[in-house]
Amino acid sequence: MTTELILSLVLPVVGAALILLLRRNPNAREAASLVTAGALFAVVLRIYGAVSDGALPEVVLAEPIPGISIALEAEPLGVLFALIASFLWIVTTAYSIGYMRGHHEKNQTRFYLFFAFAISSVMGVAFAGNLFTLFVFYEVLSLTTFPLVTHAGTEKAKRAGRVYLGVLFSTSIVFQLLAIIWVYAMTGTLDFEPGGILRGVMPVPAGVVPVLLALFVFGIGKAAVMPFHRWLPAAMVAPTPVSALLHAVAVVKAGVFAVLKITVYVFGIDFLSELGASTWLMWIAAATIILGSLVAFTKDNLKARLAYSTVSQLSYVVLGAMLANSWGVIGSGMHIAMHAFGKITLFFCAGAIMVAAHRSEVSQLGGLGRKMPVTFAAFFIGTLSIVGLPPTGGSWSKWFLGLGSLEAGQVGLMAVLMVSSLLSLAYLLEIPLKGFFGKDAEIADHHGDSAGHEGHGGHEDPDGHEDHYRAPRWSLAAIVTTAAACLALFVYPEPFYRLMVMVVGQ
Repeated sequence: MTTELILSLVLPVVGAALILLLRRNPNAREAASLVTAGALFAVVLRIYGAVSDGALPEVVLAEPIPGISIALEAEPLGVLFALIASFLWIVTTAYSIGYMRGHHEKNQTRFYLFFAFAISSVMGVAFAGNLFTLFVFYEVLSLTTFPLVTHAGTEKAKRAGRVYLGVLFSTSIVFQLLAIIWVYAMTGTLDFEPGGILRGVMPVPAGVVPVLLALFVFGIGKAAVMPFHRWLPAAMVAPTPVSALLHAVAVVKAGVFAVLKITVYVFGIDFLSELGASTWLMWIAAATIILGSLVAFTKDNLKARLAYSTVSQLSYVVLGAMLANSWGVIGSGMHIAMHAFGKITLFFCAGAIMVAAHRSEVSQLGGLGRKMPVTFAAFFIGTLSIVGLPPTGGSWSKWFLGLGSLEAGQVGLMAVLMVSSLLSLAYLLEIPLKGFFGKDAEIADHHGDSAGHEGHGGHEDPDGHEDHYRAPRWSLAAIVTTAAACLALFVYPEPFYRLMVMVVGQ
């Protein structure tokens, strides 16, 4: 399995090289991206099989500092993240083919190139065997996604890129790196260990643990815990496939995954529970959940509303980690998966609406669902999953987080989960309701055939005229796939649940 671990890093880089070589042939370039994504998913499935059978494959890649190595290890939590990222790379690539062509985006080769580099970085984060490796790939991920955030090349995009790197680098260097050095000074190791490396190594003063935990939570800026969330809505200037990458596949999931992994393998949930060191951070996460939802209410721009929804939903994962009990951790890991499929569906739908109907504001969506029924039906399914309602996978993660709150004796947090779900239902359900039942919105520059039907072609008809209300086929296929996955994960959440049971049982 050591070969597979190395391949998980190398395959996307090989794919990037092929994308660059085939840049003059768009069909071949995009085929290379799809084939590479499929190969990576196959490799991760092999790793999943081995870990499910009890193996913990590992490999040391280098030792740049004596006693501190860059090492990979496949453990259940990392496999869960790798499965999500590698599968959704396939789907997002397919979606991107339709979107990038339908929206006539420039620099498409650069997009696919850095997308591949970003996925390689994600695999490094997922399979990091120690804190040093996690930090290295976390920083590389910031660098490889920067060109995607600034893809448009406008002054607004460049400004968003500066905010993006500024927040992520400042938090990781000022807080996260300090926390890593502090852990090494106390323990003499950075290796992840079941039960945590802090417990039993040496007496740790009780007042140190909450401070150290806070340095990690706020130092992992990609988790977007308030007040270090500003980079995320700023990055919405990027093309929709990039937004999907940021919000579901790579960046934000790398952030909350890192928080959860450090909670489990550095601190240990039993250790945190005994000290009560994470209680105040539970309420910071709870505040982010509510405030993110309230800000989302105020946004008429669809992508901005989804961005603040993500700020809110990410803190569900942080909250589950800070509960420091088995149900909380299981719910936290499950929410990484369920939110990924639900939120990527919503962003895919937002991009399809932009390409097919040139509409980006919620107030412009009246009646559009009757012309784009598949897209708006998928948005409805994604909404149910984000809210946590059957028959979608999101209901499982919310259920386990609720159990974790009750197990921790935090009835107030249970109330936060219920209120936030109601808020999410209100600001997300408005969109399909407006689309299917609202009065047709008249847009000055929109003069296409209002009787058009979705799913019959790309953005232009054979005569070269704009074919309004028809999402590109590739994009529509991706939307249907992720929406179907939201439903399938309600019926069969077993692969992710089994991995998380293994995490808390170690």
